[in-house]
Amino acid sequence: MNDYTVGVEQEFLLVDPATRRPVPLAPQVRSLAHAPGDLDVQGELTPFQIEIATGVTSSFEELDEQVRRGRRVLVDAAGEAGCRLVAAGMPPIGEAGPPPGSDDPRYHRIEHSHRRLVAGQGSCGLHVHVGVPSKAEALAASNKVRAWLPTLLALSANSAWAGGEDTGYASWRWMVWSRWPVSGPPPHWDSPEHYDGTVDALINSQALIDRAMVYWDVRPSDEHPTVEVRVADIPQLATEVSVLAELVRALVATGPSEQRADDSVLRAACWRASRDGVDGLAADPDTGQLSPAFDRAVALVRHVEAALRERGTLSTVERQIDWLRHNGCGAARQRRCPDPESLVDELIARTREET
Repeated sequence: MNDYTVGVEQEFLLVDPATRRPVPLAPQVRSLAHAPGDLDVQGELTPFQIEIATGVTSSFEELDEQVRRGRRVLVDAAGEAGCRLVAAGMPPIGEAGPPPGSDDPRYHRIEHSHRRLVAGQGSCGLHVHVGVPSKAEALAASNKVRAWLPTLLALSANSAWAGGEDTGYASWRWMVWSRWPVSGPPPHWDSPEHYDGTVDALINSQALIDRAMVYWDVRPSDEHPTVEVRVADIPQLATEVSVLAELVRALVATGPSEQRADDSVLRAACWRASRDGVDGLAADPDTGQLSPAFDRAVALVRHVEAALRERGTLSTVERQIDWLRHNGCGAARQRRCPDPESLVDELIARTREET
């Protein structure tokens, strides 16, 4: 079980410290960022966002150190560029887009094909990559993870506010992202041929312009020998990132459960998780029956307990789940701020808190 490697991509917003609105300074931040070791600073869909990827890590401690160091690199570079780094799934004030004067041909192809869907897509997530030896293993991992996607989303939900308003959702980012024609929980895969045939058909339909537009919440990576789980909002705190990644690794390392959730019920469970986060009710991805979302979180930890125990991370994960029980997911913490301006200030502080 301990052989599974992990890497994460963290996406962040860049905001003006005075107006608290997103600012298109990603090129400047990227040029100022001095990322040591395996850390890789990358651009995102809009210049209002910046991303940093860890290297391939073999232990929880190594991943946690890289997650914190990556945030520190971007916090420092953003400050030097005259803006601030914010870990939130959506901009609490203003919008992160559209890209001003973009000359990217691929972006213009997407804009032509998908039209207004590209507007307001400046959302920030956490992508967790777990190393697997083949596409077949990646698809088997996708099948194991898919029933737990609503729980992972609920634990990470951190986008209650968007455009100056409380959306009523814990993860408005997931709702915005789910507008794409190939998004949300993927089907249950029978084989690599099943996956490739489905993606080819979607490209033929022009729902996708290329394989990089496969936006399912979990997918095999076309660039790395990994399965990529991309359901989560970017959490406020580095510890939340590391623990969520460890849960994903443990799911991949754990044998398949008996659950094979129906596509429609699973999507409904993800919708419920995006609305309530971990502080409300969760829908069972098989039956749709509602129960406290924290019960599902506890069930997830129990399901992967052997994989966590073998790597020595069970107590770390249990402490974080207990912390979330008392403090709430990111969305609940967002709602404790009296107004969106103070919320942005709070998010700036939280983003750099554990760096």
